[in-house]
Amino acid sequence: MTYEEAIAYIHGMYWRGSKLGLTRTIELCRLLGDPQKKLKYIHVAGTNGKGSTCAMLSRILCAQGYKTGLFVSPYVDRFNERIQLNNTPISDDDLAALVTEIAPVVDSMENPATEFEVIAAAAFLYYARQECDYVVLEVGLGGELDATNVIDTPLLAIITAIDYDHMHILGNTIEEIASAKAGIIKDGGTVLFYGQHKDALPVIKAACKKHHAQLRTVDRSSLKEGSYDLHGQSFDYRDYKDLRLGLLGKYQMNNAATVIDAVELLREKGVEISDEALRTGLKETVWPARFELLREDPPFFVDGGHNPHGVRGTVDTYQRLFPNQKAKIIMGMMRDKDVSQSVGLLMPIAREFYTVTPNNDRAMPSEELAELIRSCGAVATPFSCVADAIETAARGNDPSLAVGSLYMAGEVHEAFRTLMKMGRIEE
Repeated sequence: MTYEEAIAYIHGMYWRGSKLGLTRTIELCRLLGDPQKKLKYIHVAGTNGKGSTCAMLSRILCAQGYKTGLFVSPYVDRFNERIQLNNTPISDDDLAALVTEIAPVVDSMENPATEFEVIAAAAFLYYARQECDYVVLEVGLGGELDATNVIDTPLLAIITAIDYDHMHILGNTIEEIASAKAGIIKDGGTVLFYGQHKDALPVIKAACKKHHAQLRTVDRSSLKEGSYDLHGQSFDYRDYKDLRLGLLGKYQMNNAATVIDAVELLREKGVEISDEALRTGLKETVWPARFELLREDPPFFVDGGHNPHGVRGTVDTYQRLFPNQKAKIIMGMMRDKDVSQSVGLLMPIAREFYTVTPNNDRAMPSEELAELIRSCGAVATPFSCVADAIETAARGNDPSLAVGSLYMAGEVHEAFRTLMKMGRIEE
């Protein structure tokens, strides 16, 4: 297969009407020689913060000199971002070769694997052949029935912030959602929990007790905010002073605290990680569409806050950076999210809204989103094209913020680069 044919093959099997479960992934991995059993993992679940946490851990492990796999979802700009080695996306040729090899195996299955299951199996095979020292493995959805959960007990299981999202699959209460996330806890494992939700903690504790797993929760009371600007922030956490973080989001300090605790737990398991590697990894972490600065003057940001918990973090960060200035907001959302609550959270920082339709079947049309925003008393203009919304919002001196679905973030990146190249917005 060519790269284009490989991508078309992967996307062509999207769900196929299959139900959640591990049976297909277990079978596919068995047919491929169980590559997942040849690797050491840090397995990361949670509602928000998974990607940033994984990115920081990968940077730290690479800074220490380990060959590190990083598996994340979704991607922002290119599909290859989902399977990374030493923070570099898999090459087009390697991805095409993997899919060419795996496709006949998938096609031979009586109950063929889904898109995500094939991607996960491909990642396991790739990392095993690359002889990775460690793999930072992000859960796709939930935990218990996620394709990544075919691994044996990982070195460390991390559960980040838990909140309401994907309720139609994971459940309508925090306890039900936490139970799904706790599915990554395995016998004799070590678990690190972000611990922000009082209703989730008993569920995590019960799962750890059931599996005789060690549990540690992050002590966020030990966090002390330092300086911050448009290029990063500094903070203290317990005995670590003046740590520099390259990510802008105020919420990223909480994720970084989780990562620091994860490093200490890995050290207890014999993984050598120096303080220098820890500091370097945090400082050098970049992660697209997480309150990412695309232009400094006037500021233009893109953030993948796609549910109320994420949007709340977006608003907190914006208000910290611009306490007395409102933003022009470009917004695109999936209709199966709590869009009304997200809009309400954005109202205090919004000068006006420019709505777009992300490129996804589940997207809320821009006209419908604009009408919803108007019903809340704000000015909203729908756009059929992301580039037009960006060009309009970027005029003048107000900060601009593109917020919503990560499916929109890639379009924002591409349109922003194109508009700057054409001279239609200033650098």
